[in-house]
Amino acid sequence: MALPTTYWAALGLLIISMLSWGSWANTQKLTGKWRFELYYYDFSFGLALCALIAAFTLGNLLPKELTFEDNFLIAAKRQMAWAFAGGLVFNLANMLLVAAISVSGMAVAFPIGIGLALVIGVVGNYALNPQGNPILLFGGALLVVVAILVNAFAYSAYAEAQQDERKKALRIDPRAKTRGPAPTGAARGILLSVVAGLLMGAFYPLVEMGREGDGGVSPYGLALLFAGGVLISTFFYVPFFLTFPVDGVSIEVNQYFKATRKQHVLGLLGGILWMVGGLSNFLAASTPSTVQVGPAVAYALGQGSTLVSALWGLIVWKEFKGASDRVKMLIAVMLVLFISGLAMISLAPLQAK
Repeated sequence: MALPTTYWAALGLLIISMLSWGSWANTQKLTGKWRFELYYYDFSFGLALCALIAAFTLGNLLPKELTFEDNFLIAAKRQMAWAFAGGLVFNLANMLLVAAISVSGMAVAFPIGIGLALVIGVVGNYALNPQGNPILLFGGALLVVVAILVNAFAYSAYAEAQQDERKKALRIDPRAKTRGPAPTGAARGILLSVVAGLLMGAFYPLVEMGREGDGGVSPYGLALLFAGGVLISTFFYVPFFLTFPVDGVSIEVNQYFKATRKQHVLGLLGGILWMVGGLSNFLAASTPSTVQVGPAVAYALGQGSTLVSALWGLIVWKEFKGASDRVKMLIAVMLVLFISGLAMISLAPLQAK
């Protein structure tokens, strides 16, 4: 199987991972008013398809060496089960994240959800393996928590202002209610992001357990098992969300077949983009220890996807369009706090006492 063997290959894979994980959600935004639950069917198909193609091409590229199929024969069943379980947990977390994006946008869902997952990961990892400078680690985690709170406050103020503007327009012209859907309250998007973050913080440790030890699963096998967990659980999760929707009315699964070709393609592309980032991350972690990217750079690039997503939402999708100067200032403060916290966490391993 094709595996990275140089520092620059590992660094390139981490950059690809950051950009892919930070950009895939644009495909959901591009589908327009298509329900996120139906989008998610195609997302999971695309994710599984990418993992399958990668496994049977790059995973078998050097047949004289160990292939991903050979690895499956010697991998421990427990490690394989952990990788599959990682897909199950991730899928529920990501579906809630997509729900939060549909309600509140990328600039809210990612900093709150993935930021919370980052804090959970820092605390959990330190509890299991206390390495790195604790002042930098927990100081950085605290800054990320403050950034999350500032983001939530900014979004709440923005949503409240939008609702006030709509009420004012209705008083002036009662027919204004037909000009667009009423903006949703801030609480729902924030709550969905928080729950998504709590679950998202639990999936990657499961993936790590899947590749540990002599019976660990190779990156391509890991991606395939992970994708299997995502695909299978989608057929249980989506009907539940369609029956008990987080936004709008309940609909039937057969509405999936009424989507346009463009919407289906965008859903597939979203899943492919996510798995390109996921597989790049798994491969970078398999680089020989002598040429691995340093922990500070690896961590910064890994979590940089959150900032990439937030910038997509702010600059391209203009999710805070028309915001007051106070809200804009809060968003700027949130970005500075998040970057500062991420920098402190990234430097912690280099400043171990």
